[in-house]
Amino acid sequence: MRLRNIPEAKEIIRNSPYVIPDPFSLKGRWKEQRRAPLFVEIGMGKGSFIMELAARHPENEYIGVERYESVLFRAAEKMEGKAPQDPAGKLLYAEKEGAFEAPRNLHFLRNDAKELPDIFDADEVDGIYLNFSDPWPKARHAKRRLTSREFLHIYEAFLKDGGILEFKTDNMPLFEFSLEEIREAEHWELISYTYDLHHDKAMNEGNIMTEYERKFSALGSRIGKLIAVHKKGGM
Repeated sequence: MRLRNIPEAKEIIRNSPYVIPDPFSLKGRWKEQRRAPLFVEIGMGKGSFIMELAARHPENEYIGVERYESVLFRAAEKMEGKAPQDPAGKLLYAEKEGAFEAPRNLHFLRNDAKELPDIFDADEVDGIYLNFSDPWPKARHAKRRLTSREFLHIYEAFLKDGGILEFKTDNMPLFEFSLEEIREAEHWELISYTYDLHHDKAMNEGNIMTEYERKFSALGSRIGKLIAVHKKGGM
């Protein structure tokens, strides 16, 4: 992925009240102030999905994780009402009497997914979302895919027993790979999936579309979605 260097991104992120500067110090303490279910989106991009999700579910806490400063700063700007909103104009979080209102139950991390076991303690996270992750198409890069068994093992360190992982993509080779990885993983159970989310009435109910999802759907691409559950005791 080639990303533009945006000089002001670092300062915007550093000064944003929505970006947690030292998440490592909060390991084991994420629910001290509010004992609410905690959900994490890994690779959140510009944040439209998790902002909408947080707005719909104020009873939960949400953390958006994005490793790239040049992307994360756009989400930080949105939360502060400084950036143009999604052109579709359908995001609940962006519409309250014509003005932006940031959900209070959402914060961001600028970290790599591999660092998450040093940020969240065992059983501290209730669910994980992966949306349109980098497919890493070359076979030698398979371990870098966020649905690989290597990453599933990483998630086991902090996702509670019975915690849910949801994954969406338009990349069918990646989707097939993800289904197989979960089926072969020792502590995971595949509970539902579809190759065509927007034509699957049951799985599409309540679906929040990401920016990529809108783009690919408009081009006629099918969207795959799977839901898996973490089983500490194995199958």
